Order: sequence, then structure tokens, then C-alpha cells
Amino acid sequence: MLRRTALTAAGTALGVLLLLSAKPHHTTALAAPAAVAPAPSGSSSSGTSSGSSGTSSGVRSVTGGAVDTRWGPVQVKVTFNGSKITAVDVLQQPDGNDRDAEINAQAIPILTQEALAAQSATIDAVSGASYTSEGYIASLQSALDAAK
Repeated sequence: MLRRTALTAAGTALGVLLLLSAKPHHTTALAAPAAVAPAPSGSSSSGTSSGSSGTSSGVRSVTGGAVDTRWGPVQVKVTFNGSKITAVDVLQQPDGNDRDAEINAQAIPILTQEALAAQSATIDAVSGASYTSEGYIASLQSALDAAK
């Protein structure tokens, strides 16, 4: 009995040690499906542009498709200066309750900062805001596709 307890404790300690020493890996697997997945039913996947169209210079904005998520639609508008993304504005986000507002108040600025840094929709989802992140990334990708 004592031997079994000692082996269990040692195995648990080893398992915890291995988990704590594991380095997190960063992949783009979360963003990739949004780029190729069709928009959920009832949502628009086509982007609309405003400003100068068909030019690669100057300031212009492109609105991504509204993506329906479990908690509500997400839609972004991307502003370009030439081919550089200079701003991402959220036009729609889940707002059905106070928790939605709390989650999005933290997640949206992080997603926007990552999009501006990456200059693409290949960004990581925000932990705790999976649905908003997926909608944001999909709408961002549709705006980028429409801008090309």
C-alpha cells in the first residue's frame, strides 16, 4: 500500500513537472480555418469597400462580412494606407449581456493590436473569447480578401 502511494505521488509530481516545463507552441492553426471556412448560414461573407476602389495607394476602408457567432454577429472595417493596415474598427460585436461587454472590452483591443502587428488575419484567438475571436478573424479575412 505504501509503495503504491509513493509511486502515485512520484508519477503525479513527474507529470506536473513535465507540464510546467513544456514550452507553449504558437501556430496559426486557429486562424487558418477562418480564412477557408465558409461563413455560417445567415451571415454575409462578402465585403464592401468605401473610399478609393481598385487602387493600391491612398487611404481606403473595406468592410468585412458580418459573421454570426453563438453570441451574436461580429463585423470589422479595415482601413488601409496603400497596402498597410492602419486601423481595424469593430462595427458589430456580441452585446446581449454584461458578460459579452466585459469579454469584448478585453478581447477586441488585443485582436486589433495583433491584426495591426501581423498585417494579416493570421492572429491568435484570445483565450476566453473564442467566439468573438473566430468571428473577428473571419470578418477581418473577408475584408482583406475584398481589398485585393
